[in-house]
Amino acid sequence: MPHPRSLPAVTRTLRSAGCVFAESEAELLVDTFVGDDLEHAVAQRILGTPLEQILGWAEFCGLRIVVEPGVFVPRRRTELLVRLAAASTPHTVVDICCGSGAVGAALAHVLDGLELHASDIDPAAVRCARRNVEPVGGHVYAGDLYAPLPEELRGRVDVVAANAPYVPTDAIGSMPPEARDHEPRVALDGGVDGLDVQRRVASDAARWLAPNGRLLIETSVRQSERTAQIVVAAGFDVDIVHADELDGTVVIGRRSA
Repeated sequence: MPHPRSLPAVTRTLRSAGCVFAESEAELLVDTFVGDDLEHAVAQRILGTPLEQILGWAEFCGLRIVVEPGVFVPRRRTELLVRLAAASTPHTVVDICCGSGAVGAALAHVLDGLELHASDIDPAAVRCARRNVEPVGGHVYAGDLYAPLPEELRGRVDVVAANAPYVPTDAIGSMPPEARDHEPRVALDGGVDGLDVQRRVASDAARWLAPNGRLLIETSVRQSERTAQIVVAAGFDVDIVHADELDGTVVIGRRSA
């Protein structure tokens, strides 16, 4: 590959490799790297490494969220989860399966005085989340779902927000290589029907939520009815919200007082 020293050269290289947004990606790479570092970055992108992992950040809710190699890249559709979580102006939020901590960090930027707690089972995600969440006053815990949370949170959480993995196991092989090959399987694999982790999130949520607290779970349009059934079975009243402009879908469970 010729040494990519200019924006046109980088654009041509990325376009030849099949990058759909070659021009905008090239601009970001050229603005961030020079010389040998630029060539290495372009080579990584050609091999399918997500652009965000190369740059070290992802744009999310108008913020630059730190994204380290091997960590799930926040999607724009998840901005719906943030929007809905913020709507009730909660005081205490738990971001379950937090990944990079993007949801919690975004909420902390729009909610003054937010008490924020986030957890993830993946050590790389926890390290990354701490870089995003701790600077805004939040706390990040390593462990499985609610297990590492402080006991004093029980019964006083206003919102549990969950972008738990919801890809069926057999569908992972057909995902884009950026996700399939460069994001942790634990952040993608939701079991046979994609809903295993959602079931666990919903089944334990009531123990942590305050009266009138809310459980918000991101899901897909195709799975939304089944996600809603899971949340109803856990004792919640349910709404399904979809935003066409974000291609995002969230099931909202409301706990009665």
